[in-house]
Amino acid sequence: MAVIRINAISVPTDGGPELEARFRKRLGAVDEQPGFLSFDLLRPTGENEQRWFVMTRWESDDAFQAWVQSAAFRHGHATSEGGGRPVATGSEMLEFDVVLSSER
Repeated sequence: MAVIRINAISVPTDGGPELEARFRKRLGAVDEQPGFLSFDLLRPTGENEQRWFVMTRWESDDAFQAWVQSAAFRHGHATSEGGGRPVATGSEMLEFDVVLSSER
């Protein structure tokens, strides 16, 4: 089964639109990476929640690790590529294995 990798990014309230714009600019950049299945950027809706979740689905952890080690990943995560200043105040990587799944 697939694996899910979620980057939980802490972003101040005023930084959300900039974070979204940066991801929108690069949307699709990972699509051709071997083993990549899907990407979702999740905006917080809870009153006290400041974490945005970058959720990706991969065929395997090896495929995800290959992406993280790639030149394309480094290019997309360079500060100058994103607009010069960091938007996030921190992040945490969450890792899950898919054990059951249903899609419509």
